[in-house]
Amino acid sequence: MKTHSNEGASPVNPGRRMVLAGLLSASAAALIPWALAEPVASAEQGAFLGVSAMLVGRQALDPVLATRLYEALVAQDSAFPVKVRALLALINTDGLQAAGLQEALDAASSPLAALPRQIASAWYLGIVGTGEAAVCVAYEQALNAAVVADVLKPPSYSYGAYGSWARKPI
Repeated sequence: MKTHSNEGASPVNPGRRMVLAGLLSASAAALIPWALAEPVASAEQGAFLGVSAMLVGRQALDPVLATRLYEALVAQDSAFPVKVRALLALINTDGLQAAGLQEALDAASSPLAALPRQIASAWYLGIVGTGEAAVCVAYEQALNAAVVADVLKPPSYSYGAYGSWARKPI
């Protein structure tokens, strides 16, 4: 009987990892139907994009902004990639929808309960973190500006001297 030996084999197979990352990204898009397939650098980023699409209710998200937000969230919490994959797995396993997700996580006192708020806040405000650790990742591209862009434009600078936009006193 012939047996296979793992001698000399690397414990981490990059080709296998790439295939697994691709499969996870594809499954995220398949299991969360509103997440259109976007190229991603890793399975974790694919999970982030899938969860993000679900939370913000958008079929397509800016891939450059998605990468910047993901990197900022990882910089704030090194466990973020593991947490977002766990959240995606929970969503898929339990068949959770965006409308009831936060309530279900809060009711279960889940350690993942803060994650949907962090992700939605990052997309809508363009800010990752709070207090001294807050980092502004987006301003005009944040979804709070995008949802009203047909009517309003976020101000980025004043057209006149200081106070020129204010009403003059009587």
